[in-house]
Formats: sequence, structure tokens, C-alpha cells
Amino acid sequence: MSVGVLAHLFGSLPYRELAAKIGNAGFTHIQLALWKAVSDADFTKPGRLSPGLVMAMAEEFRKHGVTVSVLGCYLHFFHHDPVVLRENKERFKELIRYARLFGAPMVAAETGTHPDRKYNELDRIILRETVLELAEEAEKWGVFIGLEAANGHLVGTAQELNELLMQVPSSHIGVVLDPGNLLHEGNIGRQDEVIREAFDLLGTRIIACHAKDRKLTEEGRVITVSPGLGDMNYPLYMSLLQQYKPEVHIIMEHAGEQEMAACKTFVEDTRTEAAKLSVAAETSGSTERT
Repeated sequence: MSVGVLAHLFGSLPYRELAAKIGNAGFTHIQLALWKAVSDADFTKPGRLSPGLVMAMAEEFRKHGVTVSVLGCYLHFFHHDPVVLRENKERFKELIRYARLFGAPMVAAETGTHPDRKYNELDRIILRETVLELAEEAEKWGVFIGLEAANGHLVGTAQELNELLMQVPSSHIGVVLDPGNLLHEGNIGRQDEVIREAFDLLGTRIIACHAKDRKLTEEGRVITVSPGLGDMNYPLYMSLLQQYKPEVHIIMEHAGEQEMAACKTFVEDTRTEAAKLSVAAETSGSTERT
């Protein structure tokens, strides 16, 4: 039940230094976004990876007790410039091809956003075609794609992600669930409903999760804070996660280095308590049936 972390929360570093820093902080798995976390090479263009480099990085992380549970990428999947879109797809495909050498079962991404956050049907068509193309590549290499809904993105709600999954029905596409990404000023007052709906629609497709927190300020704005320091109903989140996907990887997505240990403990303790309550409920139900 160990909680992992976004590697780039430690900064952009040479991979040997990064591996040591993450291991020393007590994390055993990470979400690794190469062009955000690793400074040894410029990974912003496709074609930099090789089996030798990837195996060297993976071995260095293993030396420090760290595995790569998720390869992350922050790319725009419905860009109207065909040159930019093609490059983004090639970068994602390169991660798919090398994911298994990293030891990662998945490559994860949000879908992208326009600055004005106004979308049209062409955006949805381009996104659907892009995801279909990426899914075909993932199927060739035996790797999952993890899609994440995020407020303000083209796919910003659990309903919108569920619709996309139905439009591209590949068994190699799963969900990276982050309830914090679904909460905003308009719905944080009914967050339990939002969280339950996300699990109702997407629970069986979850392949990884994120952990951050959301807080409603006195000015009425919703801001992102570290796990345990906000208003999100973590007991509900962890209990539903235990119900749908016990032992699924959780990646801590927001925390300063000085507070990481406490936030990690908070998530792990909340998850452990949810598991205990689940076992107790199952035991009670079994006793009543006999």
C-alpha cells in the first residue's frame, strides 16, 4: 500500500542524483515524466531514448529501492497544428515502446487544454483519433495508456472521460483517477457526489491514482494543497478505492519536500484504515449470512 510520488517534485536533476534523492526520501515508486524530472538529456523531442539509456536509468532507480510505476507525459492531444500534434504523438509512442524497459506498465496523460478553455467538435474529433492511434501502439507493445480527467481540460469530468472510453473501446486504455482534478468552485460543496460518480463510471477501469488535496479559501476559490491539508473527503476516496481497486498504485502529486513524509503517512494511514473497515464489514456480513 505504499504511496509513490511525482519524480519532478524533487526538481529536474541528473537521473543518478534524482534516484538517490527519491530513495532517501522513503519512496519506493514514482511517476516519471522524463522532460520534467531528468536533466541528463533533452527529452522534449522524440528519438533520445535507447535501450541502453533506459536500462541504465531503471537500474539506478532500483539501486535505491525505487521502481517506475507510471511514465507520465504532459502533452496536447488535439492540437490543431498537424506538425505539433504529430510530434506529440511520436513522443508518447516513444514512451510506450520503452515503458517495459523502465519497468512501467503504463504511460499516463491528461488530454490537453486551450488557454481559453473553450472547445468544439473538431477538438473532440482530433482527440478521439489521437487516442485511437495511441491505443493501437499500446496494444502492439503490451502497455496500458492511463487517461486522466482534469477540470478545464477537453476531458474535464468523469462523464467526459467515460464517453471517450466508450468511443475508443480498447482494453489497453485505463483511468488514472484524481478526485482533486474533478473538484472546483462549482462542485466542491457536493464533493462526495462527484467522487462517488467518478467511481461509479470509471472504477473498474482505474489503473493508477493521484493524491493531492483541494481547499476552499475564504475568498471562495478552490486551490490545490498537499494531501491532508485541505477539504477533500479522503476517507471516502480511500474506502471506494479499496472497494474497487485494492493495492492500486497511488502517486502523490502535490507536496513540498519538507512535508512529503507527513503527507505520505496521511494517505497511507487513511488507506490502511479504509482496508480495515472493509475487512470488518466483510467479516460481519459473512457472519450474518451463516
